[in-house]
Amino acid sequence: MGLEDRVALVTGASRGMGRAIALKLAGLGCMVAVNYVAIDDQNRLDADNVVETIMGMGGEAFSVEADVRDGEAVKAMVQGVVDRWGKVSILVNNAGITRDTLLLRMSEDAWDDVLDVNLRGTYLCSKFALKSMIREGWGRVISIASIAGVIGNAGQTNYAASKGGIIAFTKSLAREVGSRNITANAVAPGFIKTSMTEQLSEEIKNSILSMTSLRRAGEPGDVAELVAFLASDAAGYITGQVIGIDGGM
Repeated sequence: MGLEDRVALVTGASRGMGRAIALKLAGLGCMVAVNYVAIDDQNRLDADNVVETIMGMGGEAFSVEADVRDGEAVKAMVQGVVDRWGKVSILVNNAGITRDTLLLRMSEDAWDDVLDVNLRGTYLCSKFALKSMIREGWGRVISIASIAGVIGNAGQTNYAASKGGIIAFTKSLAREVGSRNITANAVAPGFIKTSMTEQLSEEIKNSILSMTSLRRAGEPGDVAELVAFLASDAAGYITGQVIGIDGGM
């Protein structure tokens, strides 16, 4: 797939979809920077485990702590990757959170937290990683959006707004950097089995699954396969797109 010797930075890569994406890209030959935020010791241990797994596969990886909301931290993270491997070829904007509740009950903090991590984080990571891609004359920016950003979802006005913003951001970015041989695409997952979705009640899970054509949840590996394709030379003429991976929701 043309990914040998590419350098990938995956945000929020300590678990769930980010972990699956990091492992998939490493398996295809990428050197992978595994980003995590130091919420607790477990998050750090999870990130280290991803790195150890990649190293055990014969790949190259290291973990890097940075809060994607913090511009200086993101700048230092990207520079750290460049210092280690000379470039950033592929950026996967995966870090994201939810603070679900109906709008009338939603606090300003719940709104700000979700927009800051999901949308501001995508902006900051893309901004700093692009400098290396422009210098190299090749790059991939792949941002994890959501089906909620396409069709909306009750109780997730903040989350849907952040993911819809990522979609608009991606389409605009694709127009800005296409002439530099850099593509920008968004992936819009539906119901994927992660620690985030496991917190939902069985009633809500069944309700969501009933809306899918396949009548089942997706796996993090399903998303990783799509991201790997978009990162590859095979997807070199695909940019500014939002690709759903939702089981036919």
